[in-house]
Amino acid sequence: MRLPTHVIGGYLGAGKTTLVNQLLRQADGERIAVLVNDFGALNIDADLIVGQDGEVLSLAGGCVCCSFGSDLVGTLAGLQRRAQPPQRVLIETSGVGLPAAVARSARLAPGLHLEGIVVVADALTLRAQATDRYVGDTVRQQLADADLLLLNKADAIAPAALAELRTWLQRMAPQAACVACVQAQVPADLVYGTLPAPSDDGARPWRPDPWGLKPSAPAADAFVSHRLDVPPGADLDALTARLSAPEAGLLRAKGWVVDGQGQRWLVQTVGMRTQLTRASATDGSPSGTLVMIGLRGRFDPQAWQAP
Repeated sequence: MRLPTHVIGGYLGAGKTTLVNQLLRQADGERIAVLVNDFGALNIDADLIVGQDGEVLSLAGGCVCCSFGSDLVGTLAGLQRRAQPPQRVLIETSGVGLPAAVARSARLAPGLHLEGIVVVADALTLRAQATDRYVGDTVRQQLADADLLLLNKADAIAPAALAELRTWLQRMAPQAACVACVQAQVPADLVYGTLPAPSDDGARPWRPDPWGLKPSAPAADAFVSHRLDVPPGADLDALTARLSAPEAGLLRAKGWVVDGQGQRWLVQTVGMRTQLTRASATDGSPSGTLVMIGLRGRFDPQAWQAP
């Protein structure tokens, strides 16, 4: 099983490290490694830090934070040689970095699986940044790199302005699923594509944040999950096209399917991008199952029958 890896990007001050802290607080025993360019630019919550040894911060629950400098691939390889290797990796890019470039480098590390690029954007300043003569190209490219776009600080602008901003983003980043949030409070399940078992009817609202943090309205009310059983031999091209279609209302889908020749595949959908990766016979669930995450009101679990 390859190490799931996620790139987190966004311009300066958008809330990337706030998101990282939220994800660390939802680790629930999972060992997460956070990779950053520079410790000096990082603000991991003090109560999460257990100690420091050189360029490695020890965090609560067996998590770690490492500075990778110019050697991202070497740092990723070193993580996997640790006595207790991580079970998930988050790579936070610099505020002026391009997430897709970091993702390309990460793909060179053996044993990793890049699961998506999350870009955090500041709802209050995004339009001005995107049209700025000096930084606009960088901001627009960050948006174009996103699979999942978190429109942070959504409480800082009026509802009408937020709706207009969403419409603008549909033009600027049509490939990305977009979720508005406050204080980067979104369920880790949304970023990772992992869910506990759904209810008997196949759908359930999101559970409250287990740390008692006040959830944003989207995190509390806007998401629905669904488990889809996919029989062996299903038309994977048709399934991929349907998962990627904008009208599907999907934010995230993840699971395993089996083709007509008995080959097992890992399926990853983030926004409007779906990737199938050849899997070994021992990877994942032995049966074809997808866990799907959609927007309430746009995603209809009952419309998804086994293909």
